[in-house]
Amino acid sequence: MVATVVRVGTRNARFQQWQALLGNRTKRQRAGEFLVQGVRPISLAVRYGWPVRALLYDDRSGLSAWATDLLDRVDAQRFAVRSELLAELGDKAEGAPELIAVVGLPPDDPARIPARPDLLAVVFDRPGSPGNIGTLIRSADAFGASAVIVTGHATDPYDPKAVRASTGSLFALPVVRLPSHRPVLDWAQAMRASGTPLRLVGADERGETPIADLDLTGPTVLVIGNETTGLSGAWREACDDLMSIPMSGAASSLNAATAGSIALYEAARQRRR
Repeated sequence: MVATVVRVGTRNARFQQWQALLGNRTKRQRAGEFLVQGVRPISLAVRYGWPVRALLYDDRSGLSAWATDLLDRVDAQRFAVRSELLAELGDKAEGAPELIAVVGLPPDDPARIPARPDLLAVVFDRPGSPGNIGTLIRSADAFGASAVIVTGHATDPYDPKAVRASTGSLFALPVVRLPSHRPVLDWAQAMRASGTPLRLVGADERGETPIADLDLTGPTVLVIGNETTGLSGAWREACDDLMSIPMSGAASSLNAATAGSIALYEAARQRRR
């Protein structure tokens, strides 16, 4: 275990590196790490074996049993950080958190997605809101999905707001970022060639088939479009089915994360039945 504790009491170069991880996707990618805030997200990162590179804790307050336990058993560099500085990294209004973790980024490789006969994955294409990404990841975890794939020019799922919105589910299943629909289709083709009859099902308000009329019990990838523009033309063409979610009332459409959550629930419901 790492025994050395480094004290950080000024906005030195190391603090500035951590601060950059909060709002700068490029610097997160270059450093290969991101900040994790909150008891549940940090606990799940540790439980699922993510590489914790550093633990930052408040140097002026008594720590809880939870924080003390993590500092005792997690093999990571420890930093005692002044309260005011930790509050800035906590990115919240209610004061300094007692602990923040610096965690390594996993590779964006579809090979991380388990090839299972009951595979259920969800693609979120070009999402613009970190809250929506986090919410959909949380739903995917809750309804037994195998993975979440984020495609195109999208908000980063490792943005602190997305991590918080996922309530730690980000660490419980593979989340893979890919530049466009094409690598997803290549991965789907490889799955089919290996004997997995994978189907791509897009959620679209103009979809011909109501979601409850589709068989979602086989290996399935649900495709959710951008919050404003919906599914791209390339995804509409690539999908085997386009489904709709029947609505009533004055709403003209559903929030993208909400639509994805409903689709995941329907797939889980059919599979339980």
